[in-house]
Amino acid sequence: MAQTDADAIMMAKNNYCSGIMYGNSQWDHYWEGTLKRNNLNLGTVSTQMVSYMGNYGLSDKLNVMFSLPYISTNASAGTLHGQQGLQDLSVWVKWMPYEKKLGKGTLSLYGIGGYSLPVSNYIADFLPLSIGLHTQNLSLRAMADYQVGNLFATVSGTYVARSNITIDRTSYYTTSLHLTNQVDMPNASSYSVRAGYRSDRLIAEAIFDSWITNGGFDITRNNMPFPSNRMNSSTLGVNIKYTVNAIKGLSLIGGGNYVLAGRNVGQATAYDGGIFYILDFTHKQKKSTPTSNKK
Repeated sequence: MAQTDADAIMMAKNNYCSGIMYGNSQWDHYWEGTLKRNNLNLGTVSTQMVSYMGNYGLSDKLNVMFSLPYISTNASAGTLHGQQGLQDLSVWVKWMPYEKKLGKGTLSLYGIGGYSLPVSNYIADFLPLSIGLHTQNLSLRAMADYQVGNLFATVSGTYVARSNITIDRTSYYTTSLHLTNQVDMPNASSYSVRAGYRSDRLIAEAIFDSWITNGGFDITRNNMPFPSNRMNSSTLGVNIKYTVNAIKGLSLIGGGNYVLAGRNVGQATAYDGGIFYILDFTHKQKKSTPTSNKK
């Protein structure tokens, strides 16, 4: 069912789910610090993503997953050229140490650890048209899920430790002058709440995400963004996952989200879709689908 590092679904042992995701986001207004504005020298900034993703069940309670996206950016006005290329390889380990009947439902607890690193020499110091920040990231997430029948709610919190980066200039200004090409990148935290309907064939959920940079500084007036800016956002979205009855192991996913509020980020509207297929390497005949979303 196209499990990700952020949801409360596990891949069954010896099952491998992989597929292609496409995403598109656009914005023409952004927050320069707390000031919301547009910029006629940028017009509408758009980002497209195509990513290959995979998830393998080492056991029913331990999964390993990865993603590798190709990103392209574009501005509809002005003279800045968009960038494109492979961005960062991300790998996660997802562990469900606890699952127990509680009241009328089932409570499950998860721990997720992730690591990502750039796979190409893209330019980080070219925001908002850079395809990434070129940091190495270590993330730790705690997550709890409670399901009653086909209704569920999931909450999670994540801490992201980010490495410093090297930029192609020997000095830069933040709130003071730095005579170096090394940029000290602030770490970040995120919080997520999702709730909706989950069955073997269909998942439909609403999601609220909050991303908080633990440090950084605001974009200065009429200036370009900088990689170590404080970038905060609150996002509301929906996701749908559907398993095709006619083809065992095939699932389709889609969704969208909108940035409700932010700081030094664009007020983006985004949508995505993908197709995934599960391969069962147990070589055993099964009467049910390779993985189940029921608790």
